[in-house]
Amino acid sequence: MVKPIKPRTTRGAAPRQWATTPDSLQAWRWYVNGQRQECDDLQHATEQAKQRQGFVWLGLKDPTDEDMTGFAQQFDLHPLAIEDAVEGHSRSKLEQFGATLFMVISTVAFVEHASITEAAEIVSTGQIMVFLGEHFVLTVRRGETTPLNTVRDSLEADPQRMAEGSHVVLYALLDRIVDDYQAVVAEFEEDVDEVDELVFSPDGAREVDRVYLLKRELIEFKRAVAPLGAPLQALATRNYPMLPESARAYFRELADHHTEARESISSFEEVLSTLLQAALARVSVADNDDLRKMSAAVAILAVPTLLSGIYGMNFSYMPELAWKYGYVGLIGVMAILMALTWWLFRHIKWL
Repeated sequence: MVKPIKPRTTRGAAPRQWATTPDSLQAWRWYVNGQRQECDDLQHATEQAKQRQGFVWLGLKDPTDEDMTGFAQQFDLHPLAIEDAVEGHSRSKLEQFGATLFMVISTVAFVEHASITEAAEIVSTGQIMVFLGEHFVLTVRRGETTPLNTVRDSLEADPQRMAEGSHVVLYALLDRIVDDYQAVVAEFEEDVDEVDELVFSPDGAREVDRVYLLKRELIEFKRAVAPLGAPLQALATRNYPMLPESARAYFRELADHHTEARESISSFEEVLSTLLQAALARVSVADNDDLRKMSAAVAILAVPTLLSGIYGMNFSYMPELAWKYGYVGLIGVMAILMALTWWLFRHIKWL
């Protein structure tokens, strides 16, 4: 957490804009020629950056409307972009407002689980919104996925790269997020293989719910990944004043990696659709087998029921009614007929 910024005023001048640091501001840095500057005055750093002395990078998490209003005044941010930053946006997108580039990026993280049979959730999603100007980068994070401290540390370890300008931060963030996509794809592939084995195992007819869970989570994954394709293509092919032409090649590479992840998701979707149909077919077959076994059992039990019903009639003259061994003989006939019925159902593979 950065230290509170004390107001600094001069005679006849208006007070500094940030008398205190907003709670949503997780961290901020000022970079000149790729080097982090030791400065605890955000207002001073911002003013210097506007004078082409490097750029500032501010990281926010779940900002309030009041927080974003202050940043909007300081960096001349568009109201529509501010609304998305406060309320969130469901899809990745890229927009240009004057000299500021605004990008919404959906993030994805894999939820660890020992086995697909124990999982209740497989992916969790979040968002990162980036305001990119020539002298500033403002990142707004919503959700717990994709913390940015590792990205910041990696960039600070390479001052030559940071010296290229604020657009490097946007590329590094996208690179990290697309890498996360590919990592989740790899984890998803293991779950798909596990579900494949479950469905076609001897007891796999009852694993429809696992396939459905994985397919539901895949849909959520796809909704987060797919919309980013168009913004990446725009960054790779269009002219933006805050992005040098040399940066397009890097964004083209990201677009290629994103396409690989998206194609993998499409292949998983096809596999899971096939597995779901196979699982439902196995359930239907299993139900039919159970129904056949029940029908066979009813038929076998119908033999003694029929004979006992006949000999239970109240007639005075019936065959073998007075025979000494009539009871034992009738039981024997029942057993033989039941055995023959059982053999018949075994022969036609109902049992």
